Amino acid sequence: MKNYDIVIVGGGPAGLAAAVSARQSGIESIIILERDKELGGILNQCIHNGFGLHTFKEELTGPEYADRFIAQVKELGIEYKLNTMVLDIGQDKTVTAMNREDGMFGIQAKAVVLAMGCRERPRGALNIPGYRPAGIYSAGTAQRLVNMEGYMPGREVVILGSGDIGLIMARRMTLEGAKVKVVAELMPYSGGLKRNIVQCLDDYGIPLKLSHTVVDIKGKERVEGITLAQVDEKNKPIPGTEEFYSCDTLLLSVGLIPENELSRGMGVAINPVTSGPKVNESLETNLEGVFACGNVLHVHDLVDFVSEEASAAGRNAAAYVKGSSAADAAPETEICLNPTAGVRYTVPSTIRVARMEDNLTVRFRVGGVYKNCFVSVYFDDERVIHRKRQVLAPGEMEEVKLTKEQLLQYPKLEQITFKIEEE
Repeated sequence: MKNYDIVIVGGGPAGLAAAVSARQSGIESIIILERDKELGGILNQCIHNGFGLHTFKEELTGPEYADRFIAQVKELGIEYKLNTMVLDIGQDKTVTAMNREDGMFGIQAKAVVLAMGCRERPRGALNIPGYRPAGIYSAGTAQRLVNMEGYMPGREVVILGSGDIGLIMARRMTLEGAKVKVVAELMPYSGGLKRNIVQCLDDYGIPLKLSHTVVDIKGKERVEGITLAQVDEKNKPIPGTEEFYSCDTLLLSVGLIPENELSRGMGVAINPVTSGPKVNESLETNLEGVFACGNVLHVHDLVDFVSEEASAAGRNAAAYVKGSSAADAAPETEICLNPTAGVRYTVPSTIRVARMEDNLTVRFRVGGVYKNCFVSVYFDDERVIHRKRQVLAPGEMEEVKLTKEQLLQYPKLEQITFKIEEE
């Protein structure tokens, strides 16, 4: 059994940023465990640009962005193991993992940072009728095939779901010579960033059909076509609205699920809305010394925010290992964050003011499209923030910054409520 101060599970953008931050905070004994054959995670297959505008103040591709952090990890001499599968993490922070070189081995950690990322929702979750012909891919699988393996999944494509990966793959397939016939979206609004709708669909004349879904797949050996239908308010197909599209490929971009099997197995409390751990202001879960960051915590739009969040998790894990938590002597009072009236969730879920840094970013998503509205924050019953917004949509993550100074003025504060108000 080897001993490390901090074990980081996952070597994608979150794990890399957390490792760099923990080392810069003075922790020497750190190891990253990554199941893939290289560091960088999902960024390795995201060869489009648009990364790094916040972090590096320049536009990079996914592999370039990952490379900046990988270079830092190597420069700082942070240990990492590739092709290593973590099988189990105990509540006492014992990590069981295996790879070809070491076989099965155990690590005793003082702190654990969960940075496993997320996976795509599969077709099985959608209950689409029809056979199981070749030609149905998740958008991320298609992205890997085209960008990394050099294979074309098909020539005539329909995409179900308007998440960012689906939109980006509409453009990617078009650039590779395929014909993308339509992007269909079950909800009455797109799940992707506005800029991706413009740059990936509008610029290439690809139609986006909102409130539509696939009701039938034609073809036994290979997809020959699909039938789209309009849906009502309850997402039930409306008879008589069916349209047939001939195609040889159906890409599914129907949402991402944080990869939390390990977290659940070790007893981490999960937020049912995000499917990620519930965390406090330090990004610490209900298990002391176990931190979570990036897409394993909640699905992000921009990798820059993943890195920012992971850096905070790395710093806090380092502080925990050093035992330099500011409030060890002070009594613990936890303020609950209450998402309501259009706000689906907040990260974090609770705040201990004595332990928070000077500034805390609270991130959240809304449950629908809101126009000309306000993001309001109440400290108990007093409205403290009332910010005008032209438009809010579920595809764009929102944030509110709270300061320690501000919270210290309310010593009896029990609850902070986040809501969307029309006036």
